[in-house]
Amino acid sequence: MKVLFIGGTGIISSACTDLALQQGIDLHLLTRGQSVRPIPAGAKVITGDISNAESLLKDHSWDAVVNWIIFTPDQIERDLALFRNKTSQYIFISSASAYQTPPSHLPVRESTPLDNPFWEYSRNKIACEERLTRAYREEKFPITIVRPSHTYDKTLLPFDGGYTILHRMLEGQPVCVPGDGTSLWTLTHNTDFAKGFNGLLGHSGAIGENFHITSDEWLTWNQIYDLVAHAASRLTGREVKANEFYVPSSKIAELDPARAPGLLGDKMHSMIFDNSKIKSLVPGFQCTTPFSRGAMEIVSHFLAHPGSVDFCRNELESQLCSLG
Repeated sequence: MKVLFIGGTGIISSACTDLALQQGIDLHLLTRGQSVRPIPAGAKVITGDISNAESLLKDHSWDAVVNWIIFTPDQIERDLALFRNKTSQYIFISSASAYQTPPSHLPVRESTPLDNPFWEYSRNKIACEERLTRAYREEKFPITIVRPSHTYDKTLLPFDGGYTILHRMLEGQPVCVPGDGTSLWTLTHNTDFAKGFNGLLGHSGAIGENFHITSDEWLTWNQIYDLVAHAASRLTGREVKANEFYVPSSKIAELDPARAPGLLGDKMHSMIFDNSKIKSLVPGFQCTTPFSRGAMEIVSHFLAHPGSVDFCRNELESQLCSLG
C-alpha cells in the first residue's frame, strides 16, 4: 500500500509509523521537520505544511491518507479539497473525549452519543466528524474515523503537570488527585494502539465506520499514581510514595482554569471502552503492555532525562494539597 501520514512523528503516530515500515507499507510523511522525534529510516519524507501542500501532493494518489494533526472543520474542508479522488481511504483522528460526557452508560461503545459540553476541543472534533460523515453520505468520500483515548509513550506522564508531579513524588511532597481517586481510567501504550490502527489501513470494511482503539485494562487514578510511585521506587532503590491529597474536581477547575476543560470534560469521569468493534475487524488485536510496565518505561525515561519543574504549577499543587 502507498500511504500518506500527515504528521507521523507524534506520540501516537510515531508508533504507527514504525509499525507501518515493519509491515512493508510504502509510507510517505508530510512533515514540517520540527519534531523532536527522528524520522525512521525507510519513510519517504515530503517536507512542507499541509496548509500549503497542494503542489507537493498533486502528482500523488494514495491507498490511505491519515491526518494526525487536524482539529477544526475548516481544516476538514481543506482536506476534502486536497484528497477528493486522490485516496481510497481518508482516516480522521478524532478523540474519545467526543463521547457523551459524563457517559450515561459504561462501557462506552462506538454507538455512544457524541456530546461534550465542557471542552471546545472535543466539540470541534465532533463537528469534524459530522462534516466527514456528510461527505461520505453525499459523495462517498471514503472516510474512517478513529477515536483514541489516553494514549502514551515513555515521554508522557499520565497526570496533569507531568514531570513536576513526578518531581514532587521523588521529593516526598504531596500530590493533588481530583475527587477521591476512585474513578476508572483507560491508558493505552502507543505500540498497542498501532496494532489496531494499522490493521485499518486499506481495509474496505473500515470505510464509512468509526472506531475507538484502547486497552482493556481499567485503573483507578489512585492505582495510576501509585504505579508511577512504585516504578520510581524500583528504579531509584528508595521508597517513593504518591502521598495523594484529594480535592474536588470543581475546586481544582476554579483555582486552575486552564486545567478545567480537560478535567471537567474528560479526566474526572470514569471512561472504559468496549473494543469489540476494532477486534472484529482486526483479528488478533490485543493490548499487551500493562501500565505497570508502561510506568517503568516512563519513569526510567524521566530519570535519565529530567524535565523542568514548572514553578507556578508546583506552587499551585502545594496550594491545592493544603485544601485536601
